[in-house]
Parts: sequence; structure tokens; C-alpha cells
Amino acid sequence: MRGMSLNRRLAAGAVAGTLALGLTACGGDDDGSAEGGDGGGGTLVFAGSADPVIMDGALVSDGESTRVINQVFEGLVRSEEGGTEIEPALAESWEASDDGLTWTFTLREGVTFHDGEALDAEAVCFNFERWYNFTGVLQSPAVSYYWGTVMGGFAANEDPAMGESLYSGCEATDERTAVITLSRPSSAFLSALAMPAFTIASPAALQEFEADAVSGTGEAPSFDGTFGYEHPVGTGPFQFESWERGSEVRLSAYEDYWDEPAQVDELIFTVIPDGPARRQALENGEIDGYDLVDPADVELLETGGFQILRRPAFNVAYIGFQQNVPPFDNLQIRQAIAHAIDFDNIIRTNYPEGAVKATQFMPPELFGWADDVTTYDYDPDLARDLIAQSGVTDLTLPFWYPTDVTRPYMPNAQANWELMTTDLEAVGFTVEPHTAPWNPDYLDATQTGGTPMFLLGWNGDFGDPDNFIGTFFQDVNPQFGSFDNPEIFAKLDEAEQETDQEARAALYQEANRLIMDFVPGIPYVHSEPAIAFREGVSGFVPDPLSNESFSTVTVD
Repeated sequence: MRGMSLNRRLAAGAVAGTLALGLTACGGDDDGSAEGGDGGGGTLVFAGSADPVIMDGALVSDGESTRVINQVFEGLVRSEEGGTEIEPALAESWEASDDGLTWTFTLREGVTFHDGEALDAEAVCFNFERWYNFTGVLQSPAVSYYWGTVMGGFAANEDPAMGESLYSGCEATDERTAVITLSRPSSAFLSALAMPAFTIASPAALQEFEADAVSGTGEAPSFDGTFGYEHPVGTGPFQFESWERGSEVRLSAYEDYWDEPAQVDELIFTVIPDGPARRQALENGEIDGYDLVDPADVELLETGGFQILRRPAFNVAYIGFQQNVPPFDNLQIRQAIAHAIDFDNIIRTNYPEGAVKATQFMPPELFGWADDVTTYDYDPDLARDLIAQSGVTDLTLPFWYPTDVTRPYMPNAQANWELMTTDLEAVGFTVEPHTAPWNPDYLDATQTGGTPMFLLGWNGDFGDPDNFIGTFFQDVNPQFGSFDNPEIFAKLDEAEQETDQEARAALYQEANRLIMDFVPGIPYVHSEPAIAFREGVSGFVPDPLSNESFSTVTVD
């Protein structure tokens, strides 16, 4: 079984086509890309809502970090432009053994890292072994989140709750052949390799600039090496130039890039946390484009002649609960919270056109979505009845939301929190407000279990249900406290290892029903984030996974 044919069987092939056709652009070409411009160099300035955490894909889980990482680093495979199909990247082909345990990747010839070192199979194996052998703070979910959720464990598990790693080993059988061995079959393995967490870095730079020098605690890690701050070295179309923390990251086109070269000479990612300030910067000509346009600003920008593109709704926003913290350890209280909140009103008030109400922790475009899960419609009277039946007398809800950030699934976290709080207090709850800056405080707190009730969300990383409900609920997840449901764990394990697509879909549908009966959290919206550009910017293709490459973008 060769690379592309195997991919089409394992990944959500139909999803990619649906999402690509679903792109809409105001003021753009029919294919959803921004129009105008003839290329030929220049500088592109793009604004995000927060600073990256660190430019090392293995050590982050936030979109602002991965936006930069995707320009500098590449993996063995990647998702197709504007979709979720898997296609070759650093590996030109691959083959899986009949038992699904051995994956042989054939690398491209002539690829070099930005430091001049050659990409070879030894470099690939060095990266996999680096991740597998993380110790100490590096094993924390706040640090190596994606390795833990995809691979499940390390060579030396320091937490008794960690399971056996999916990854077993990597061997460079010759200069261009890397053979990766798994401990069990996984239908999601290949698609997962397209994530920024599995991009390949220069082994020489990783060692010289101490990429693994991380101290502090799992809840508050401190990155002491300089690789991720000053010397990130990959194979991508752009190479790192500088990073002024809290202000901007500067990249330049890599002249020896193996594929089509970047169309602009310089790419600058600037940080503007406030949505209206990002809009004003675009209107004033200070930036060329920005992400996460406030829904209230879309019409204003369109009228002003700016281009509005929409990223397909491949995300989910949710309220999460710590299962080990009262009163969230009571199912009827979790159900009452779900019935108490008017999510339709929140979507109408705070979300852009195209947002739809969520009924489960994955978007309906994915196979395995179930149309018959238990739903929790707005019903304040039922919420009051459930509270009474629960027997709980302390109805205080420590409810967290993040500041200084705009997310695709959550344009205004505080506005959501305020509407939810009003509804919750109307049925008898007392909401205790808690908040923290998004990066790193809020991210670290949610991933390590420090937020009893919280607002968060998820942008899909690859086109497979395993990336949504598998990430959340296939094992004990600190984000959801002591969530421990062996029936759900077993169903998701079975689904990941099943190779027949129809059978996998049925298993994920069963898992979605179990999850929504258990209510570990409340998914409430899938949104279509808007992206704005000035006239004269061309070639940007909105991506459902938020993995856009800026190498195709031109400016006039």
C-alpha cells in the first residue's frame, strides 16, 4: 500500500472535498483565495491575537505558535491546501505493513535544513526519539500535549496513569528510508503526523541550542534553551530571523527551499490582542491582514473595500468540567448547567455568520458524527428540577475564562462568559468569576487541571475523529479532572485500531452517544472564523485546520 492510496482509506477523504467546496470569500476569487497582486517579493505583515509560546512544535498546543511553526518547519506528510487529505511533504512516499505496525517512509532527495544540514533518515529518527525520550517537565500535558494525546506515553513513563506509547521505535535503514514501528495498529497515525507537533527540526540545532532545557513545573514550565526562541531551524519555505517578545516575529524566504519558493521576501507576524485594534491597524495600512475578525467588523470592512475570507467550521467551543471537584462530580448538576444556558442566544449575539450549534465534541463534517446523541436544549425549569433532584446544596460554580486572546471558536470569551453567567444565576447557581491571561497562565491551568469549570475550544489538527473525541476522552485527561470512563476509553481504543472506515464510523457514533450521556463538558458551537486582507493581497487559502501556508501569498 503506497502513500496516497493508503491515505485516502485512512483519512476523512470526503471531508476534504466538502470543506474545500464550502469556502466562501467576499471580494476574493471563486476558490476562496484573496485576490490581487502579482507576486515578486515584498513584505507581508499579518496580525495574530497573541504571542507564540515557543517555536518548537513538540512543545506547544496553541494556534498562535503553530501559525509560525508551519512556515518554518515541515513534517513527513502534510494536509492538502484548503482540506484535510494527507499528501507527501518531506516523505515522498510511504508504505504500511499488513499488520499496521511498521511504516516505511521514503524521504525526498536534496532537502536541507536552514542551517545547511541535510535532511536524512537519521535526522527523522533523531526527532522521534527525542520526543519519545522526554523526561521530567517535558512529559507534562502543558508541554508535550500532542505527543501525549497521539502517542500516549514515553520511553520512561513518570506518571503511573500514562499508558504504553503508540510509538515503539525508528530505524534509518539507509539515508532516505526511515522505518517507524508502532506498538499497536492506529488508523489515525498517518493523519496525525501532519500536525505541527511532528515537524522535523535540525538535530544539530536542537542539540546546540538546548531545545530540551525546560525547568519549572508541569503547571508552569520555563523554557531555558534558546532553540525555540532564537534558533528554530526547520526545512520550511521561511527561515527565522528574529522575535521581539510580545511584539513581532520576523521570517525571511529560504532561498534553498526544495519546493515552490515563498512569494514574499519577508513575513512578519505581529501581535495585536484587541480585535478592534487589529481592524484599525488594517484600515490604517499598518498590517496587510489579520485573523479572527470580530463578527461586528465584517460588514464594516467589506464596505471599506477589504477582502473577507472564511475558514471552514472545523472546530468546537465547549464548557469543560473537572470531574473530581464538587459540584461537577454530580451528573445532574452537569445536566442542569447544560439546560440552564441559552446557547442559541450566545451564537446569535457573539458569533459570525455561519456558526452552528454543536451537539457533540466534533464537527458534523467528520465521519462518526452521530445524529441521535442526547441533546440539552435551553430549559430553565428543567435545570431547576435537576438541581433539586441532585441534592447538592452548595451551588457555587468556580467558572474560568481567558483574557488577552481571540480564538476561532471563541471571538470574545468574556462576552460568552457574561451571558452564560446570567443564565446560570437565573436558575439558582452562584457563579464565582476566575480569569487569567491566555498565554501561558490560562493554557497551563486548563491542561493541568487547575480550572474546575472553564471555557475552551479546539481547532481540528487533522481530518479524523481521533483528533477530537480521541484527544479529549481516550484516556484520563487532566483537563477534565478525574474523568475515568472505561466504557468510553475502550470504545475509542477499538475505533482507533479499526481499519474499516464504515466500522470505525459506527464505533465513533457509539462513543459520541456515551460521551454526551456522561456530560464531561458541554460543546456549544462550531464557528467559521473570518480573515481580513487589504486589496492587493493574493494567494491565501483558508484552511479548515488553520494550517495555512503563507508561502503562496503575494502582495502588490
